Amino acid sequence: MKKALLLSASSYKDTGYLNHSKDWIKEFLGDLVNEEILFIPYAGVSRTNEEYEIRVKDCLGMDNIKSIHRYEDKKAAIKNAKIISVGGGNTFVLMHYLYKYDLVDTIKEAVENGTLYFGWSAGANIAGATMMTTNDMPIIMPKSFDSLNIFHYQINPHFISGKIPGHNGESREQRIEEFLTINQKSIVYAMPEGTAFVINGDEAEIIGHDDMLKFEYKKPIATIKNGSKIKI
Repeated sequence: MKKALLLSASSYKDTGYLNHSKDWIKEFLGDLVNEEILFIPYAGVSRTNEEYEIRVKDCLGMDNIKSIHRYEDKKAAIKNAKIISVGGGNTFVLMHYLYKYDLVDTIKEAVENGTLYFGWSAGANIAGATMMTTNDMPIIMPKSFDSLNIFHYQINPHFISGKIPGHNGESREQRIEEFLTINQKSIVYAMPEGTAFVINGDEAEIIGHDDMLKFEYKKPIATIKNGSKIKI
């Protein structure tokens, strides 16, 4: 059965890197908590793969994390993994490398066959139907915007409602409405920081410190309460 933990962000308020999610991750991993975790660091533009691997190890206090860049045969590493983790950063860069190494379908198949998946920020965004509701700048062009489709709707992580005082650009709501104007059949789930989806099979439960918002074309924005379960 498909199992995934999708975290809106690596941090929540001033709690520090991954601190708010440590217990969620360990509970999600369950009996596999001591198994090797295959970490995909490609979104981390501002740090090397080694630096990203060490940071996640240190912050989660887990020595069983090994970055995929250490494997020559990356497809085999994914096929053999019991747990895959994808870190945050720039979503365009992340998808560029997943397509470059031809790993997108391999990850999809692994998760469908029972490999656990957890990711935050960009790692959560790419678990949706496409990466088109990321917040990141397109600093490189991936082969496609199609992503893992573990969660069969769009995800907008790091969601902040409304406009910052004095800022004259579009709000996040306006940006999502623009997306839906062009992609009218899509559904977008906006995830405030400190929230996550826990996916079991065809169901996703909302956990965390806030509710989520559901956007559909020309429909009122719906609030999805913390603790709710939705079909995916």
